[in-house]
Amino acid sequence: MKEAECNEAAMARPEPVACALPPGTLLTDAERDASMESALADWNLTDDLWVFAYGSLIWNPGFDHVERLAGTIRGYHRDLCLWSRINRGTPECPGLVFGLDRGGACRGIAYRVAHTDVPTTFKALWQREMMSGSYLPRWLDCQTTAGTVRCLSFVMNRRSSGYAGDICREELLAAVRRGKGRYGPCTDYVLNTAHALREHGIRDVQLEQIAASLAVVTPTA
Repeated sequence: MKEAECNEAAMARPEPVACALPPGTLLTDAERDASMESALADWNLTDDLWVFAYGSLIWNPGFDHVERLAGTIRGYHRDLCLWSRINRGTPECPGLVFGLDRGGACRGIAYRVAHTDVPTTFKALWQREMMSGSYLPRWLDCQTTAGTVRCLSFVMNRRSSGYAGDICREELLAAVRRGKGRYGPCTDYVLNTAHALREHGIRDVQLEQIAASLAVVTPTA
């Protein structure tokens, strides 16, 4: 998109839908626990459970797993659509992180978690991914070479104040280049994800284009 078109699109973009949580508001421990318990309400305590990774969980899952498969979830696509005001940015200079947004399909990695590890693993996942209400935990079908498995997936909450929406490429790249939070530069996060997808033989054309642009060093005046 050209710069003029980018500016015009930014001006025309509607304000995000209001969310119950103001920007920067974190869920309480009790709210996170209640969310996790709701997601696990139908679990029989003896089955292993699957987790779908589409961003940093691919290259830094942070939990033990007994099986790992490449797979596809339909109805959602990977997108840099969530403002990061802590991990990869600040409230004054937010970065962008991935979410599963509506439409299309997403190739990623499905991890099988042993049933004995589910309580501790899922609690850690909720502390990592559900700090606020930006994601919605959902059980989605993931198509793998071993068949279809039901995966826990963190999808984008479009009502969240952190939802970036359909921003133009120039605005996206600028935010990624500027963002730096407690886990480091946003650029590293995006490039690490692109690299991890390539290592697993997964092609994401849009992400490859973004990664190629980020790899270009902009001359300083």
